[in-house]
Amino acid sequence: RMTEKSTESKVAEANEAALELAKLSDSERKESLHRIADAIDGSHEEILEANATDVQKAEEMLEKGEYSRALVDRLELSPSKLQSIAEMVRSVAEQDDPLGRTLTARRLAEGLELYKVAVPIGVIGTVFESRPDALVQIASLSLKSGNAVILKGGSEASSSNRTLFEIIRDATSDVPEGWAQLIEAREDVNTLLGMDDSVDLLMPRGSSEFVSYIQNNTSIPVLGHTEGIC
Repeated sequence: RMTEKSTESKVAEANEAALELAKLSDSERKESLHRIADAIDGSHEEILEANATDVQKAEEMLEKGEYSRALVDRLELSPSKLQSIAEMVRSVAEQDDPLGRTLTARRLAEGLELYKVAVPIGVIGTVFESRPDALVQIASLSLKSGNAVILKGGSEASSSNRTLFEIIRDATSDVPEGWAQLIEAREDVNTLLGMDDSVDLLMPRGSSEFVSYIQNNTSIPVLGHTEGIC
């Protein structure tokens, strides 16, 4: 169901969507998140079938000594895991609206006041590894905070990620089209790293070495979360 587009065109679509997404009310974003949760609840069979394909390939890689047992375990989904994922989406939906809050206010002079107000970041690029539930977490948090998102998961979870992405995309037809984009090839990451004019923040999830690689190969601000203070 996914059409092949270049990374550049996907990022361009995300930029257009981000402008519209920022205008949505908290109640509109909340309703969309509940639709995602409901769609996941109603798609267990489809998701588990796709996940089984990934797990089978991962087991083969494990036998060859190329994957660890921990990676395979993180990759595997179950009905109870899917239930937890849907509950996570609902909990994100019910969080306080992070947007529009006044963070600080200062009077600079008579009739001149400076306000710092929480607004969306814009387009967030994310690169993460084997756990398919990470895709749902990241997409949900992005939607709640009014941000468009570029999602790049690990190749070991490609079938699971693609299926979850399509479910999320179809469930959010009321949200500006293109707000979430999936990229899959490794070379797409390098393209993304060079798009500092279009991507506002990169969020890598993985090892310290992986995060350092991202930081050292882009001029886009990077949230290097693994070491605490960024």
